[in-house]
This record gives sequence, C-alpha cells and structure tokens, in this order.
Amino acid sequence: MTDVDTSGSGPADTPPAGPEAIKAVPVRHYGRYVTAAVAIALLAAVVYAFSQGRINWGAIPDYFFDDRVLAGVGRTLLITVLAMAIGVFGGVLLAVMRLSKNPVTSSIAWFYIWFFRGTPVLVQLVVWFNLGLVFQYIDLGPVYRDEWSQFMTPFLTALLGLGLNEAAYMAEICRAGLLAVDEGQTEASHALGMSHAKTLRRVVIPQAMRVIVPPTGNEVINMLKTTSLVSVVQYSELFRVAQDIGQTSGAPAEMLFLAAAWYLLLTSVFSVGQYYLERHYARGSSRSLPPTPLQKIRANLFSLSNRTGTTGGGTA
Repeated sequence: MTDVDTSGSGPADTPPAGPEAIKAVPVRHYGRYVTAAVAIALLAAVVYAFSQGRINWGAIPDYFFDDRVLAGVGRTLLITVLAMAIGVFGGVLLAVMRLSKNPVTSSIAWFYIWFFRGTPVLVQLVVWFNLGLVFQYIDLGPVYRDEWSQFMTPFLTALLGLGLNEAAYMAEICRAGLLAVDEGQTEASHALGMSHAKTLRRVVIPQAMRVIVPPTGNEVINMLKTTSLVSVVQYSELFRVAQDIGQTSGAPAEMLFLAAAWYLLLTSVFSVGQYYLERHYARGSSRSLPPTPLQKIRANLFSLSNRTGTTGGGTA
C-alpha cells in the first residue's frame, strides 16, 4: 500500500488567491436631485417676483438705522426682557403652587393657567387697557391713588398683558421640568434635614433647568415677536414705529419689510444665546458636548490645512 504525499509540493509554492475586491457602487438618489431642483426653482421664482414688484427697496437701508426705528427696537427689547422676567418668576411660583398638596393653592394655580392659556393675548391686552370701565380709580392707600386711565399707561398695559400671559405658559414648562427630577432626590434632601424650599432651590431646580431652558428659549423668541401686538394699546415698539414711518414716508410696505428684517436679526441673536445656554446646562447630562459652530469651523480649517500641507510635502 503506497502512501499519498499530502505535503503540497509543486504548485503549493504559489500563494492562494485572495478574495476579489468589492466594487462599491454608490446609490443614486434621483429623488433628492429632483426635489432640490424644484426647491431652487421655487425660491428663484419668489425672489424674481419680489424683485419685479413695485417696492422701493432703497427705502429700507435709508431708514434701517433711523433714530425712531432704533428707539422702537430698544423699547421692544425692554418689554421683551421685563415681560419674560415676570413670566419666569410667575411661572416658577405657579408651578410650585400647582404641585402643592394644598388643594386651595393648587386650584388657584390651575384656574390661572386655564384662564390665561384659554384667552388670546390680544384680547387680554385690550381688556387691561379698558379696565377703567370697571375700576375708575386705583387706590393703594397712602402709597398711591390715581385714576385708572392715568395709572394704566401703554407701557404698563403691555408689561402686564404679556408678562401675566407668559406666566401661564412658563408654569407648564417649569412644572414639566420639576416633574422630570427623580423623587428620590427630594426624599434624600429631606432625609438630610433640608427644608422644602431649600430642596427646591439647591437640588430640584438646578437639575430641572436642563429641561426648562430649551422651551424657555423658544418662549423668549416668541415673546420678542409677540411684542408687535402691543401696538393696539398705543405702545411705540418696533412694529408701531415702522407703521408710523410708513404712513408719513409713503412707503408702508417697505417699512413692514424693515420691521421684519429687524425681527429676524434679533431672533437670530437670541437663538445663538439660547444655543450656548442649552450647552451650559447640558454639561451634567452628556459626557462629551457637541462642538460649537466655531469649533466646527476651526476643525474644518485645521483639517484642510493639514491636507494641503501633506499634499505639498508629498509632491515636493
């Protein structure tokens, strides 16, 4: 019986053939190309229509930094900040009342939120402005006494109308943030001897801010635009100033575009602030924060310079 030679002599000296290289074929997304082309065509059609309209675009830069417009912008920012301060303070207070185990305070908070969320803010502004039909005088004893029409100025009407309405929405936002904190945090704080108020201030509210800040930023931007409604109570903010200038200059449509440009500019600035504020409060929940737009730009420029340097060194 002869033995079979399995040592692989002869053709075993050549290496085995490896797997063939995979030839990847990219998927063609023709629908994306068609959608992009249609969107660009629609955008071009809108731009062309506005360019051919009977609008004096040159009037917008002429009045963009007018003293009256800048004063209106300042009053818009002032009423936005003060109304949001009232809204945030009132919202936190109402949220705590709503979560209270006292049925009286909880019911009062529920009724407040139900009423102010259920009626349009424009109606509330007009009602505040015309409450002189109900209260002829405001009497605070030795502190202050005057007629309601003198007391309820356009500024105070705008401040109360926007601030008290905002408090109802902020109450729900704050309540959602407080409920997002685990109850064990409160129980542990009480076990350490902390009072309920101190627990809210030191433990619950700081953790709830991560949930509260993003919608609050949206409310600030929304408040900035809602200030245009106070023109109905004769408060001279940006929108009313633009209307007045449009009537006297003979360019009413142009001044509306000017007001829209200012609103876009201000909301863009506020959006940047909101982004960094959200990033600040996200530090405790994320191990690695996403890069900021400036960091992305720097990283892209750095990688591009490295590629250029490597290519230049290789060709040299």
